[in-house]
Amino acid sequence: MAEVIERTLNTTPKDATHWSIRSMAAATGLSHTTIRRIWAAFGLQPHRSETFKLSTDPLFVDKVQDIVGLYMAPPNRAIVLCVDESERASATGSSRPRTQIQALDRNQPVLPMAPGVAERRTHSYIRHGTTSLFAALDIATGAVIGECDKRHRATEFLDFLKRIDTAMPQGWDVHLVMDNYATHKTPKIKAWLARRPHWHVHFTPTSASWINQVERWFAELTREQLQRGVHRSTADLEADIAAFISAHNENPKPYRWVKSADEILASVKRFCQKTQQNLCAEL
Repeated sequence: MAEVIERTLNTTPKDATHWSIRSMAAATGLSHTTIRRIWAAFGLQPHRSETFKLSTDPLFVDKVQDIVGLYMAPPNRAIVLCVDESERASATGSSRPRTQIQALDRNQPVLPMAPGVAERRTHSYIRHGTTSLFAALDIATGAVIGECDKRHRATEFLDFLKRIDTAMPQGWDVHLVMDNYATHKTPKIKAWLARRPHWHVHFTPTSASWINQVERWFAELTREQLQRGVHRSTADLEADIAAFISAHNENPKPYRWVKSADEILASVKRFCQKTQQNLCAEL
């Protein structure tokens, strides 16, 4: 058992980038079943690999403390909104960091699910245009304000802010959590916000979209509506998005933020230390 664990963690096969059950069994002389049981017992999954990106924002600590503080203890008589633009849903179902959603149709009809047979669709697709979705998530209620536009400029973003403004209760402060996208920082946007001192902007750290709660809602939209959707026009796409938002707001539920800023920063620190140790080991 110890040999299997040591080899799995510290070595690779001569002809591959990672161990498989078959290759580990051949290298150790153990059965496939034994390798599978050992890996399962210790949570080892050599076939899996994940990506990461550490923020290099010099104000990372301050921004995390600021935004997580809003989540954990929102101010009285204030609305906290997480704002962002849509991410593109690709034909394969993955999301890419783009600011438009594609209306995609399949080259051939989708074959429906049948007993013992999964739904089937072609890999190829036809593009029918794009739309941009602006969304604001109220962290207290989970409700979403959403708006689709043909273009994605400061003008459209300002129109969306104005729509948010009309929906806010009189006399309440508005706290916006959003990223550092150029559209959010144009002179036109800054001037509009400056005339509203009860509006407060909290920028997320660079490369830290995970701290913006609306990203979780975008993931739900992609998974439940866009990933397997068939849209023959942008009008069809926008209608389905509007229907999804309407259904969501009939029974919204806020996301529960559980980690404090100190816990997040401690976790990032441990990860950085581990990364540094691995880098030194390689050198």
